[in-house]
Amino acid sequence: MTQHFKSDKPIFIQIREKVEDQIVRGSLKEGDQAPSTTQLVNFYKVNHVTAAKGMNQLVEAGILYKKRGIGMFVAEGAQQKLLQKRKENFASVYLKSMILEAEKLNLSEAELFNLIKKTKEELHNGS
Repeated sequence: MTQHFKSDKPIFIQIREKVEDQIVRGSLKEGDQAPSTTQLVNFYKVNHVTAAKGMNQLVEAGILYKKRGIGMFVAEGAQQKLLQKRKENFASVYLKSMILEAEKLNLSEAELFNLIKKTKEELHNGS
């Protein structure tokens, strides 16, 4: 099965983010073995170097660690580290642009909050 990737960012970053998602969601826990580069190559149908680059970034960031000859494993504190990074990115990437657009539309804080609440409800209700 070939997985589809977005064209707006490099594949190795998308592979890294998919592994990060598994850690954030808790399907990969501290001490668990991460997918091997070979598994990623076979699953995503990508070049070995591409998969390795994404995984190596996680090692460099201290999210994964290597056991020579065995594989890569989720590091202690990895989930918290990823959650903190994503919260910071959320504010700088999403909230700032949303607030600027809300100001252009002259939305009050109450109106903005109500729009967020309504949209969240729609997402959870499948609308």
